[in-house]
Amino acid sequence: MDEKRYRLHAGGALSISSQDADRLLALHDGEGALLYLYILRAGGELRLGEAAQALGRTEAQILAAVEALDRAGLLTAVGGALPPAEELPEYSAEDILRRSRADAAFQALVAEAQRVLGHALSGADLKTLFGIYDRLGMPGDVVMLLINHCADALRRRYGEGRLPTMRTVEKEAFRWANREIFTLEQAEAFIAEAERREAEGEKVRRALQISDRAPTPTERKYLDSWLSMGYGSEALALAYDRTVVGTGRLAWAYMDKIVRSWYEKGLFTVEEIEKGDGRPQGRRRPARAASAPAGADDSDRLAEMLNINKE
Repeated sequence: MDEKRYRLHAGGALSISSQDADRLLALHDGEGALLYLYILRAGGELRLGEAAQALGRTEAQILAAVEALDRAGLLTAVGGALPPAEELPEYSAEDILRRSRADAAFQALVAEAQRVLGHALSGADLKTLFGIYDRLGMPGDVVMLLINHCADALRRRYGEGRLPTMRTVEKEAFRWANREIFTLEQAEAFIAEAERREAEGEKVRRALQISDRAPTPTERKYLDSWLSMGYGSEALALAYDRTVVGTGRLAWAYMDKIVRSWYEKGLFTVEEIEKGDGRPQGRRRPARAASAPAGADDSDRLAEMLNINKE
């Protein structure tokens, strides 16, 4: 028996380029395709509230489809901005089940998140994880790396047993998104740089004699600021020395002024600082004349001073 075939009615046809059609098909997203068709029929513009009412969807569902179309290069925001950058849509359990049931990448991501976090994800955790994956458009392998990075950072700072919450993961995900970190290569480069700065920060803490406790939030802001300016442990050890000499203690605001003065002058290494911002030296005393050898008489000393050879 021949397979039954169907044909669209030709009347009132809408136009779509083959390139956009290919992008739409590559989404594998029925909600995105439905919204695209609605926008096309509405003359190319979208209002979230009107679309939600017309399609029988929530605004969160419409926003999720908007983000999918945006990632595919099929939609551009005009006029007002989209909802706040650091706010995930409110997904329902049905949203997540319907859109992820056949998504093996998201299923693997859930398994990895539960392994790293050490517990089964709650409904709220699943919504947050799905929002990171869906709304922020991060591939599953990138989100896996992000979760492991959060766990490693806490382990280095507090020791074994301290695990991140999904809220911690969400905050770091927005940090990555704002830095446009969406590929595995970008994520690996970011983590390598973060680990380098953490190692340099440990050297700085030792130079500042902070070894028996973790820095306070305010102290960490100073440290992160100096490291982001490009200063290493040697230059900051010099700033610390000048701070203690000037104040008798580690005065963070005082030291910050020293470092910022170097930054404004473009001085970063110890050599550059000592050359361009060296402390004024006291006047050197004139060299004293060398004493005459013991046992020499006055005539010998006079001859030596006048460079006259005795006969």
